[in-house]
Amino acid sequence: MPIYEYACVACGQEFETLVRSSSPEPECPACHGTDLRKKLSSFSALSAQPAASALPGPCGSCGHPDGPGACRFN
Repeated sequence: MPIYEYACVACGQEFETLVRSSSPEPECPACHGTDLRKKLSSFSALSAQPAASALPGPCGSCGHPDGPGACRFN
């Protein structure tokens, strides 16, 4: 059961909700609007390798379009 992040188009409220296949469409908890945009969410994964090897290299090497430091992996 994934947790999705949404932003309400009507009021700008950002929220997350648990979504099941049998769940009705989510609505904004602030204004109860249903015109929502699904946000890009980060996730975590388990790995047998040390955590440092799973992250991008030093700041500036990840290729983030906003430039060095924007990815916050510094």
